[in-house]
Amino acid sequence: MSRFQNVIVKAPARSYVDGLTTSDLGKPDYEKVVEQHKAYVEALKSCGVEATELQADEQYPDSVFVEDPAVLTPEFAVIANPGAESRNGEKEAIEEALKKFYDKFYHIEAPGYLDGGDVLQADDHFYIGLSERTNEEGARQLKEIVEKEGYKVDILPLKEFFHLKTGIAYLGNNNMVVAGEFIDHPAFDDYNRIVISKEDEYSANCIKVNDTVIIPSGYAETKRKIEEAGYRTLELDMSEVQKQDGGLSCLSLRF
Repeated sequence: MSRFQNVIVKAPARSYVDGLTTSDLGKPDYEKVVEQHKAYVEALKSCGVEATELQADEQYPDSVFVEDPAVLTPEFAVIANPGAESRNGEKEAIEEALKKFYDKFYHIEAPGYLDGGDVLQADDHFYIGLSERTNEEGARQLKEIVEKEGYKVDILPLKEFFHLKTGIAYLGNNNMVVAGEFIDHPAFDDYNRIVISKEDEYSANCIKVNDTVIIPSGYAETKRKIEEAGYRTLELDMSEVQKQDGGLSCLSLRF
């Protein structure tokens, strides 16, 4: 995996507490999510990246989840077409922020829709999940784009997870963190699988940022398994993010 130099993050808006969610974990505490987001940004910076911090946008309660409007590679950016109507306008601010870093852009066009949370890159291979937020046409468009750029692609219909990256993370060196429906999925047979149990499923959404794997706090078994695989870990409290179906990967674009 190439080293990340930059991240884009966006402050949580006050309207965040009224955003979309399928979880039944209660209403988020706004002050607490602001604290957790600040700790997240500081953790990223400690991993050796420059952070571009976008201002909160009250019009879009879910816009703190900057991963969904774009898919990034070292060579080009794909502006996604988020599947939730209330989130679709978030892509404009993200594209504007990315113009500082990228010259080459592609776009997912209607009737295709796609969330970045359904896209996992593992070296030269992309995995695209079909979900409520990513349809076959959106996945087909992204497949065409990245194959043209020399990448391999698998499209995977999801059975359990909200987004593909809800239950999987790539740590480099052929090591894949897997939970739920991905534990025995044939698409991942060639990887060393770090298996996350049902009760610790939330912690499968972790992120490797240069020399550190950032994981949600409170998952001792996950921490042990990732450290045994040779990685340094850093734990963050994600309680208010989890309430809105969010995880560690959702809160940043890393490139």
